[in-house]
Amino acid sequence: MSTPGPGPADTGGGPADTPVPPTCFRHPGRETYVSCVRCGRPACPDCLRSAAVGQQCVECVRAGHQGGRPVSGMFGGRGGSRAAVVTWTLVALNILLYLVEWIRPGLANDMEMLGLGRFSEHGPLVGVATGQWYRLITSAFLPPPGVSNLGPLDIIFNMWALIVVGPPLERTLGPVRYLTVYLVSAVGGSVIYYYLAPVSQPALGASGAIFGLLGAWFVVARRLRVDSRWLVAIVVLNLGFDLLLRSQIAWQAHVGGLLAGGLLTAAFVYAPRRQRVLLQAGAAVALVGVMAVAVAIRSHDIHQQLGF
Repeated sequence: MSTPGPGPADTGGGPADTPVPPTCFRHPGRETYVSCVRCGRPACPDCLRSAAVGQQCVECVRAGHQGGRPVSGMFGGRGGSRAAVVTWTLVALNILLYLVEWIRPGLANDMEMLGLGRFSEHGPLVGVATGQWYRLITSAFLPPPGVSNLGPLDIIFNMWALIVVGPPLERTLGPVRYLTVYLVSAVGGSVIYYYLAPVSQPALGASGAIFGLLGAWFVVARRLRVDSRWLVAIVVLNLGFDLLLRSQIAWQAHVGGLLAGGLLTAAFVYAPRRQRVLLQAGAAVALVGVMAVAVAIRSHDIHQQLGF
């Protein structure tokens, strides 16, 4: 919350001007600091109805029930859309690739996050350090193979979390912003893993992207003044679980995804409405650029250390 600056000088010796609090758009005499997640107008408790994320004003709820054109939300999303096309496409893609992985186990070697390594004693060097940057994102679409390393549990938990968190977040942010948060979180998780994990240790799974969505949900909840204690408890519990099974879980990707998703979503939801699209796009490009530079620096360091 920003602190109001000093008001203009008062020659009469009275107090400085204070900002006028917002009032309900339907009841001008009622002060309120809560806004509709669809139209962004301030509204009092009597004029708000609970939604999947935050609250909607009665007019937006009525428009949705009447099948009217969806109203743009506070952050550019379409609050009236309930299809969640991006979420279900991501779920289907993850499950499809998991089934393909069972048929062709070698797919994991081609897509996994790997800093630098060989798959045979005299085989060629592969990994992000050799220029295979695509592994930063492809690794997020496959779980660990087989029944070891929590393979089935990994995809079951991740897809369950995606189904629970994804649709309301997609409706709030809009499909393009939502997909951007998902992909940037996946890459952010891989970048932190690239720095903190052993360079020859591979990793697979959508957990970095899922933690990014959890970070995004937390930021949205804080922006809308919605209770987020349950979410904090889930994140803390999962991070504690990571520490207990740190030899089997890529906790570095979880932390990286959480940070990337939270940072990008903060830029999305706190951008001023007037220049919202420009600032949101600029924030996404800037964050991707920072991660690209970080990967280049890490690759250079690996080259220097290993002398190739």
